[in-house]
Amino acid sequence: MSGSARNLSCRWTRPLGVLLIVSLAAAVCHAEVVSLSKLDLRKIQQARGSRGGFRGNRPSTPVPISIAGQTFEDGVKTFGSSTLWIDLGQKAKRFTAMVGIDDEAKAATGTATFRVYGDAKELFNSGPMKANEAARKVEVDLTGAKSLLLQVEAGEAGSGVNRTDWADAKIEYEGTAPVTIDGPAEEAVILTPKSSPKPRVNGAKVFGVRPGNPFMYTIAATGDRPMTFSTKGLPKGLKLDAKTGIITGSLKGKGEYAVTLRAKNALGTAERKLKIVCGPLIGLTPALGWNSWNCFAGAVTAEKVRAAADAMVSSGLTQHGWTYINIDDYWEVKPKATNDPSLQGPERDGQGRIVPNPRFADMKGLVDYIHALGLKIGLYSSPGPLTCGGCIGSYQHEEQDAKQYGDWGFDYLKYDWCSYGQIAPKDPNRAALMKPYLVMRAALDKVPRDILFSLCQYGMGNVWEWGAEVGGNSWRTTGDITDTWASLSGIGFRQGGHEKYVGPGRFDDPDMLIVGKVGWGPSLHPTRLTPNEQYTHISLWCLLCSPLLIGCDMTQLDAFTLNLLTDDEVLEVNQDPLGRQASRVGKDGMLEVWAKDMEDGSKAVGLFNRSEFEAAVKVTWQTLGIKGKQKVRDLWRQKDLGVFTDQFETKVPRHGVVLVRIARAK
Repeated sequence: MSGSARNLSCRWTRPLGVLLIVSLAAAVCHAEVVSLSKLDLRKIQQARGSRGGFRGNRPSTPVPISIAGQTFEDGVKTFGSSTLWIDLGQKAKRFTAMVGIDDEAKAATGTATFRVYGDAKELFNSGPMKANEAARKVEVDLTGAKSLLLQVEAGEAGSGVNRTDWADAKIEYEGTAPVTIDGPAEEAVILTPKSSPKPRVNGAKVFGVRPGNPFMYTIAATGDRPMTFSTKGLPKGLKLDAKTGIITGSLKGKGEYAVTLRAKNALGTAERKLKIVCGPLIGLTPALGWNSWNCFAGAVTAEKVRAAADAMVSSGLTQHGWTYINIDDYWEVKPKATNDPSLQGPERDGQGRIVPNPRFADMKGLVDYIHALGLKIGLYSSPGPLTCGGCIGSYQHEEQDAKQYGDWGFDYLKYDWCSYGQIAPKDPNRAALMKPYLVMRAALDKVPRDILFSLCQYGMGNVWEWGAEVGGNSWRTTGDITDTWASLSGIGFRQGGHEKYVGPGRFDDPDMLIVGKVGWGPSLHPTRLTPNEQYTHISLWCLLCSPLLIGCDMTQLDAFTLNLLTDDEVLEVNQDPLGRQASRVGKDGMLEVWAKDMEDGSKAVGLFNRSEFEAAVKVTWQTLGIKGKQKVRDLWRQKDLGVFTDQFETKVPRHGVVLVRIARAK
């Protein structure tokens, strides 16, 4: 017998005092035991996915498993929320383990709940457990079960729980050994009907610009081409290109202007109102665009950025309001430790101006190309000496860099904390956390150009409470996202409570989108999210009023991914002029309801099922603060579901969502 399993002798009884005599061969029952740590743990879905990896207590693991001071010789550590599916083959007998928060996370103030399922039946629930709490014993009967599911749900209160343990975890079985498997398979069903060939004007209904700065707004409209555009009430200083729908120019003084946008083709004319607000605040609705990091990371080039811009146009994304093409890290020179000539060269010129690396030899030409498509373009830097990738940052060159970005014509700046941690105090207070962003904000204010300011410092110091004070248009609230359910759900469903800090021009940023082909480098793969998880991802980010930055290779968009990104009724939830972030208004275990107010008085409501099995999710009118008969519309299917009184209930698939808009019935 190998070290991964052992025999268990059967227990025999003497009923009614009669000795049961059997042959030795018949008496030997071969029940075997396999340790969880000996299975293929690459199937674990957790917050860090394969990029952070699992850690079992194996000889190569330097840190032992320890719960409240009690050490264990064997087991598996997972990172925060996690799931692991195991095929039992209906031959398993029992699962045993000791569970708890690992002592590596002894300073955490959050909680974690451990659950064990046999098929769809919950067999064990630890309830919320805290750090330094004694391990709890798990012992469940698996007789007849086809599958075993081990789940950890990290709670929200307090600091994150980043290590959770299945200590001494073992499965008793007969015959074929259990094997880890992927979660249930799903078909990628496209829910949204194709856009009508008739014209429909889409995009934001409100747009901010600063007095005297260049203005550019592209009318987004679906429908057959050729199409022409016109406006009514366009203020002095602005002009429209009737063929492209691009509005350019500048406005001299503060004010608000009500403009009617029109799109016309052979099948008809459509129009929509746009409010132009000329004043100090820009980015009045969350940015819709693309960022290079989640697909190309350090392999980004000007050619790939140009191809992304072309794909945004050719795919039709621009017809739905997608606007920004953002270059993340690695456009700069990377000093030292690199033998890649495409990253080498002078860091700054004789006047101290930053110089792009050879991959981006003609930055002004790239910007002009993207602007000519009616798109805007963003850039990346760090307040420290180096970026996260080790390229040149903006430390002590903030004004020079801001001026250079403006001279090139950039419209967006992502400013990533990274090496500024070497400059800031060891335990920075709020003033120290704000300082580098105030410095760059002051530098940007001297540039005669509107540049959206995206703070990236991972939520330190509750940035959502002060991001607006430093002039941020958005602020990252978490660490980096990866394409796993644990990462997506662990980030997305923790944004509750920030609502009072979010509004027009001021948005939470729970990181970029992880749909389509991603990879963080030259090698790409289809997202590991299931179709339902992807619907949850887009729905939740829209409800949260978060920037939507596509993270995939847009030259390889498939029909399902394009559907996710082009449902105008869903995008309207994100782009609503009120700029309200959704609140969690209902929670029943792993079932949640999130709702946000819309400008027209309706409610956008997401009914989410975070559990591993289909469930019915309900929202009541009392919860939403409404009364009487209400019309409910499914936004992904773009279909009216009927008129309801008092409540709405529907079945929601595993890790899925039903996104609806609820409005008073006429």
